Amino acid sequence: MLLRWLARPAERCLGRGGGGGGGGGGDGLLWHAELKPHASGEYSIAVAQANVELEDQGQVVTSPAATFVGVYDGHGGPEASRFISSRLFPHLHRFASEQGGMSTDAIKRAFHATEEEFLHMVKRSWLKQPQIASVGSCCLVGAITDNVLYVANLGDSRAVLGRRGPDGREVVAERLSNDHNVAEEEVRKELTEQHPDDSRIVIYTRGVWRIKGIIQVSRSIGDVYLKKPEFARDPIFRQYVCSIPLKRPVMTAEPSIKEHQLRQQDLFLIFASDGLWEQLTDKAAVDIVFKNPRAGIAKRLVRAALTEAARKREMRYTDIKHIDRGSRRNFHDDITVVVVYLDHHKHGVRPNLGNRNSFRFTNAPVDIFSGSSEEVDHHPLRLNLAMDGAVG
Repeated sequence: MLLRWLARPAERCLGRGGGGGGGGGGDGLLWHAELKPHASGEYSIAVAQANVELEDQGQVVTSPAATFVGVYDGHGGPEASRFISSRLFPHLHRFASEQGGMSTDAIKRAFHATEEEFLHMVKRSWLKQPQIASVGSCCLVGAITDNVLYVANLGDSRAVLGRRGPDGREVVAERLSNDHNVAEEEVRKELTEQHPDDSRIVIYTRGVWRIKGIIQVSRSIGDVYLKKPEFARDPIFRQYVCSIPLKRPVMTAEPSIKEHQLRQQDLFLIFASDGLWEQLTDKAAVDIVFKNPRAGIAKRLVRAALTEAARKREMRYTDIKHIDRGSRRNFHDDITVVVVYLDHHKHGVRPNLGNRNSFRFTNAPVDIFSGSSEEVDHHPLRLNLAMDGAVG
């Protein structure tokens, strides 16, 4: 079954280079895959691990008619991001097939189904594993069908479009997602208006703004204890995980969704977890993609971010790349980057998401240290069969 395949280690270990992509030039915690084709161009993917367990997950799903990108930036542990990587696309495929094509409604339903399924899993297991109720993940999704790009996100992973400027010689960066992070004044204002009786809904602590002094992102999959106050009030949970009581939910899983009609001047897309954007501006990232060869471009972005992280500590990247996982988190976050080139635009091709065209999956490693990545063909029929047994 597809879900079992997505969740388990690779049957066929492609190594740290993802099937010939090579490692990170001596950095054992940097993985990338070779340039691969998608329906309207090529794409590149790379990941750098900082945590003891990789909390980021990334995947690209392609077919002759559609392209799907997922970047899932976990926090509190890897469980939520790994869960999303195995569940979200099957849900999205099902809802889009039922509706006869991709839509904002299909995406919302897929996000909602994934959230509810994760909640169901937490309720089954949290008494034995209380911390599972505090695990969550940002979720950034891109879907390209019939020359339309859909971008949906929870949290502060980001999608940026690189489009050709008016003079034709430069590239313009256009952000296509909203950062659901209380570092943004607009997000703090939104939370304050939603909780007028709580003067401490957002607190500045440890150098940053945090919701209830705990978390920076305001939307996610998971983080059940911040959405279901009964968990936060339970004596077992308060003893072993978090002692802050809540009267009402302080986070949501409602995605922001943008629909964008692709144009000839749209050159490429960058999907990345906030580990990249903490180090590089939108403009700096699109300039790197625009000015450099395609081969290894996602890895080049990751290395640029790591170089900047090193510079901030008066170090060089050659110093950082020899620091082991766990200790690396003191210098940078996990980083996942997917660059999608838009080479040709398909008009009037209505993808039949229920036909037997194969999907090809590229999943970044569950953990860079283990060096496992996966690329397998699967048919939509098998997707539907897998989803029938997804819950439970």
